[in-house]
Amino acid sequence: MAGLKETARDRFIRRGLKLSHLRLLSALDVTGQISAAAAHLAISQPAASRLLAEVERIAGAELYRRHARGIVFTEAGSHLATLARRMLGDLDAASREVEELDAGRRGFVSIGAVTGAALEHVLPVLRQTRLTHPHINVNVVVDTSDKLAPLMLADELDFYIGRIPGTIDASAFVPEPIGPEPVALIVRAGHPLTRRKSPSIEECVEFDWVLQPLGGLMRQTVESYLMSRRVSLPARVISTSSTLMTLALIAQSNAIAPIARSAATFFGSEEGLDGRIVKLPVADDMVVAPYSLLRPSGRDLSPTARIVHQQIAARLPREQATRG
Repeated sequence: MAGLKETARDRFIRRGLKLSHLRLLSALDVTGQISAAAAHLAISQPAASRLLAEVERIAGAELYRRHARGIVFTEAGSHLATLARRMLGDLDAASREVEELDAGRRGFVSIGAVTGAALEHVLPVLRQTRLTHPHINVNVVVDTSDKLAPLMLADELDFYIGRIPGTIDASAFVPEPIGPEPVALIVRAGHPLTRRKSPSIEECVEFDWVLQPLGGLMRQTVESYLMSRRVSLPARVISTSSTLMTLALIAQSNAIAPIARSAATFFGSEEGLDGRIVKLPVADDMVVAPYSLLRPSGRDLSPTARIVHQQIAARLPREQATRG
């Protein structure tokens, strides 16, 4: 039964239907004259007549009738001509889509980024890409570098902005260095420390802190910063890797949290959380280790991914974008 259905589906093809037949039917539907259709296809009128006769034989039905001004399609012929136009239109659309895919104007790209880089570098490019390449679909994964790197090496990300984990061979990456990531300490608006002109880091550790889990790079940075200044570590710590949970805890308590300065600036703005998050004027010299725009060394980026990658790279400071 399946074999019979397959045979029925490709009957016209087995009988010899070609694109030239479809093009003739489409041209005849527009012109209504064999001579005009032949001229449109750049073939002779006898050749057009032969093609039309072949189409009737293939269809096994009368497709047209002649009259003084040319031809008129029968119901079957009109239906077949409509299908021919539709099929040719689909082929034209497919051609454009393949060309756009090849040129990177259409397609899918998956990007990874640590939180600060996502807001500072990826978000502006997403807005730009939406305008310049509206048919590119972008997936963004925001996470820590130790999660992003394996995703890229497993082909689940095209590239990411972050760091190369110490447990992975650096030769698997092609980096474009961006620089250190400044850190800011954030609190809710109205926090007791916001009423002090110049709060000290010693005063900060007297409050609860929201930090990454043990081993997280941001947590290591904070702890190293405090210990290098002989400041006690916070006695009360809530651990979470979630930026959303961090913001929720900050907004509803007197806790303090370290986040990327670019993220703190965004969340503290009207576009972010409308001023409900505040940066403390303390520890301005705290920075996380440098990060980079990273792509895999073992494979080329797709045309679509290459366009977005280039747009991000173009936003990096010139002296940084040319390194590495």
